Amino acid sequence: MTSGPNQRLSKQLNLFDVFVIGTGAMFSSGFFLLPGIATSETGASVALAYLAAGLLMVPAMVSKAELATAMPKAGGTYYYLDRTLGPLVGTIGGFGTWLALVLKSAFALIGMGAYVSLYLDLPIKPLAIVCALALAGVNVVGTKEASRLIRVLVVVMLGLLVFFMLHGMFQIATVDSVPRTGPFLTRGVDGFIGTVGLVFVSFIGLTKVVSLAEEVEDPDRTVPLGMMLSLAAVTVIYVGGAWIMVSVLGVDVLSASLTPVADTAGALQNWVPQPVWVALMVTAAVAAFATMSNAGILAASRYPLAMARDRLVPDVFGVVSRFHTPIASIGLTAGVLVSALLVFDVEQVAKLASSMQLAIFMLINVAVIVMRESRIEAYDPGFRSPFYPWMQFAGVIVPMMLVAEMGWLSVLFTLGVILVGVGWYQYYGRDRIVREGAIFHVFARLGRRRFAGLDRELRDLMKEKGLRAEDPFDEVVARALVVDVADRVGLRQIIDDASHLLQGRVAVNAAHLVSAFTHGVEAGGTPVSRGAALLHTRLPDLDSSEVVLVRCQTEVDVDVGDDAMRRQVAESPVHAIFFVESSETDPGRHLRILAQLAGRVENGGFMEEWLANQDEQELKETLLRDDRFLALKLRTGSKSEAMIGHALRELSMPEGSLVALIRRYGVTMVPRGRTVLREGDRLTIIGDPAGLQKLDQEYGDGG
Repeated sequence: MTSGPNQRLSKQLNLFDVFVIGTGAMFSSGFFLLPGIATSETGASVALAYLAAGLLMVPAMVSKAELATAMPKAGGTYYYLDRTLGPLVGTIGGFGTWLALVLKSAFALIGMGAYVSLYLDLPIKPLAIVCALALAGVNVVGTKEASRLIRVLVVVMLGLLVFFMLHGMFQIATVDSVPRTGPFLTRGVDGFIGTVGLVFVSFIGLTKVVSLAEEVEDPDRTVPLGMMLSLAAVTVIYVGGAWIMVSVLGVDVLSASLTPVADTAGALQNWVPQPVWVALMVTAAVAAFATMSNAGILAASRYPLAMARDRLVPDVFGVVSRFHTPIASIGLTAGVLVSALLVFDVEQVAKLASSMQLAIFMLINVAVIVMRESRIEAYDPGFRSPFYPWMQFAGVIVPMMLVAEMGWLSVLFTLGVILVGVGWYQYYGRDRIVREGAIFHVFARLGRRRFAGLDRELRDLMKEKGLRAEDPFDEVVARALVVDVADRVGLRQIIDDASHLLQGRVAVNAAHLVSAFTHGVEAGGTPVSRGAALLHTRLPDLDSSEVVLVRCQTEVDVDVGDDAMRRQVAESPVHAIFFVESSETDPGRHLRILAQLAGRVENGGFMEEWLANQDEQELKETLLRDDRFLALKLRTGSKSEAMIGHALRELSMPEGSLVALIRRYGVTMVPRGRTVLREGDRLTIIGDPAGLQKLDQEYGDGG
């Protein structure tokens, strides 16, 4: 087992995984157990209550999606609140969200026990406890294994539910004997609003996936798209299913049911034998409850992991097993889940989970406002919430109203969790951390202090996330200017040389560039790591980014800069200097390019390869992304022979692919469309991985 703040979880989840985890986390008690309880509170308006709850989920969804694409880290809500509102609020949010997810999972396991008891004479709570322990074991084995189980269960469940809804709608439309609902608002508007808050628990599982963002491939696209697809699918089935249940059973019968789907299936005139039909619905219910519980344990266990990384809970919860899963955190989550099953009844579990999550959603919307107003350049979400800030204002006000309608027990529970979080932070966490949130960057705009460490952490996250699809990193590197320095020289001279090279590209005089780069070094804004230094600036009238790559065969004399930089250089002599210029209008892209360069430098063996490269072309290829470039040497007798003698514009290249460099007779050149390829040319081709793979198959044995 390993632990520590640098222990990363592997990226194993794709769009379908995100969709099924989000869908599975919502489809359980909300559909198979809660409609009966909700109908007893509001009557035939229960379907409308589900629709309202689904719409009210949108602000929290888009806010969490924005934060997840900016900060894709395990711990989701905890991490966002900690880095935006500070570690005190982060502690409250971490404990609160973790408990809400645990209670939601407990609610699902109670529902599963109720459905299983229709066929097996087993007590509900002991059965739920056994299932909780079994699912915890699955989560220990691995995230991918847990998501595979969720995939199977969700596919089975959705197939059966679609059949259930089609059958139900057909009978409602064709059979006169079907009961026609009943009282629409049995407890008035107040009862309806309280029911919206109650059924809101059915949707909170949607945002569980953000706690897994660190394990998601391409989170900028995958997380928001997966969440939107999940919410749309689930809302349609919830609203349609609730309408079918109340139409078939009527308000009185449905209000007394803990197995509403099975009871509705039994009341329908079936095309298949009734026992088989009811068994299918029970199968769908069990699949849904197992899915939700599994997804709940999977997501909830990442909160103690994230808090342990930040030293807010004991380090043991940051331990990652040989399966790359947080074993101690999963164990704690399962233990609290079992305790909840033993202590609370079903309606209490639902209300407590909803009220706590509603309070957390209020804070999440505040967090987005804080991050936007902090103006931190490294805050670079791949998805931005629409209708800012009105969407966030609605996301604060509406949950506050819903919590107030859910009763004193829910309010007291929420306040109790807040007090526990405050107490834990004051007596355990406060002296163990030195960190503040982005809210201090808002204060900085008002003349108060800011926490510089958050800027560094967000830049590190940009490095982990990598580039966006539209970022022209490979093109920028391909056209970069290269300086190869053999003799020992000072940093000031290198800055001067690079600035004179760049002035021809950016239409800015060299003196201005020298001043900008030198100021950045003296102000301590030059990252130095593993023998490489990144000097960068932004200009107002620049359309694209420009780069100068400098290789120094002997170490550089640091004759400009602060003491901290000199200490870094003394520990790791500089042999690579990258000058980066970008437009002032797109700071995010500028920082992503810097982060990508820094990430390449940190790859094992980079400096040895950098110093061993024979020419300008090889230097550039060292920095290009491995899956985004292809090197081909044209030789007679190989597949690449077909290219010899043809102009580039005559070749049929996959869309998005470009011959960026040609090495010919010891000289690296940037080709044009009319450039004719010759024997011995070495081509550097950049483009999408799929196109490069096609080229490699067609011409790739050329060397």
